[in-house]
Amino acid sequence: MHNSPPSRGGRVDFAAKQREFADYLRSPDRFPPPADAPLPRVAIYRELLFNNINGFLSSNFPVLFSLLDGPQWLALVNGFFAQHRCQTPYFSEIPEEFIDYLQNERKHPDDLPFLVELAHYEWVEMALAISQDSLTINNVDGSDLARQTISLSPLAWPLAYQYPVHKIAPDFIPNTAPAQPTFLVVHRNVSDDVAFIEITPMTYRLLAIIQQQTAINVADCLQQVAAESGHPNPAIIHAGGLQILQNMLAKHIIVVEGG
Repeated sequence: MHNSPPSRGGRVDFAAKQREFADYLRSPDRFPPPADAPLPRVAIYRELLFNNINGFLSSNFPVLFSLLDGPQWLALVNGFFAQHRCQTPYFSEIPEEFIDYLQNERKHPDDLPFLVELAHYEWVEMALAISQDSLTINNVDGSDLARQTISLSPLAWPLAYQYPVHKIAPDFIPNTAPAQPTFLVVHRNVSDDVAFIEITPMTYRLLAIIQQQTAINVADCLQQVAAESGHPNPAIIHAGGLQILQNMLAKHIIVVEGG
C-alpha cells in the first residue's frame, strides 16, 4: 500500500517526496509511484532519464557495449541506474561513477571476467581526453638525462591489468587471464590525442617509481630498479633503464623538472 510523505503543518515534506520520486524512477518494479503523480508523464520522464544515461554510457564504453547483446547491456545499465547513488551532478563524471559501481557494488557471476578491467581502460581514455591538466614541453637533450630530475606527466597513466584489455574486441574475448599481466601507459600527446603504448614490466616499474614521487633523480630511479631486479650486473639495468626513460622523454610521458 502506498503512503504519501508526512506533512509538516499541512505542508508536504519535500525531501521525502523527492526520495519517493527518485525511488520510483530508479526501480518502478520495486517502488510505487508518488501519490497523485500523472503516471504517463512520470513514465516519459523516467524513459528520458534512463535513455540519457544509457546513451552516455554506450558512447563512452563502446567496446564493452559491442560485446554484450541488447538485453545484457540494458540489464547492466539498469543495475547501475537502480542501485548506484551518484555523487556528482555532471554527466562527464558519470563514467567514473559507473566504474565505482562495477568495482564496489555489482556482484553478478555471469559478467565477463574482464568486465571491470575493460571498463576501467575505456574510462581512462575518456578521462585523459577531457582532463584539464596541461602537458609541459621541455627541450632537454636526452643524452643528458642521467643527471636530471624527472616527474611523470599528469597526462600519462601507467596501468597494469590481468587481461589484455587493449586487444579485447568482438572477435577476441578471452575467457581466462593469461599467465602474464598486461602493462600499458596511456597518455595524451602534444596533439591532444589519447594513445596507448604496451610496455614491459621494467618500463612499468620505472614509471610507477616516478609516479610515486613528486620528482626523482634519474640516477636514484635507476638504482632502485637495479636493486629490485637482483641482476648480477646492475650496469646492464642502468643502461637499459636509461634508454627506456629517453624514449619516454621523447614522447613527453616523463618531463624534466625545470626543463
